[in-house]
Amino acid sequence: MSGAGRPQGEAVDGRGLRIPIVAGRWHEAISDGLIAGARRVLDAAGVEHELVRVPGSFELPVACKAILEHGADAVVALGVIVRGGTPHFEFVSDAATSGLTRVALETGKPVGFGVLTLDDEQQGLDRAGLPGSREDKGAEAAHAALETALLLRALRTR
Repeated sequence: MSGAGRPQGEAVDGRGLRIPIVAGRWHEAISDGLIAGARRVLDAAGVEHELVRVPGSFELPVACKAILEHGADAVVALGVIVRGGTPHFEFVSDAATSGLTRVALETGKPVGFGVLTLDDEQQGLDRAGLPGSREDKGAEAAHAALETALLLRALRTR
């Protein structure tokens, strides 16, 4: 697992921003950890947010696009995809990743990418920000969305 080289999240002021968290329902213990990490970051920054649940990672792009088109400044997309014995893993992983990239580019708004693609559930538990986890990918995704939203806000006011 590589968390080496990641930036340290600094406290930022996100008051006035609306950044919903959109999360898949699969692998509840892991996804709940990701959600908790994202909420901690957004709460600390004073960001308005709510949780929107979707069935799975495949549904993240369409939900995120709708939310961004209806006024959100950014979204945090959280999902958990665990490799199985069929190519389904690759299809869903690619669809979620490509779809979320397209959403960000088409709307011009940030999508904090917190979709975990895993070989097994333990890898997710190690990244979910739970007690004993080595990483907090939900917090990282929220911080990325928040920082990028602030950057875009600053660029638009120049």
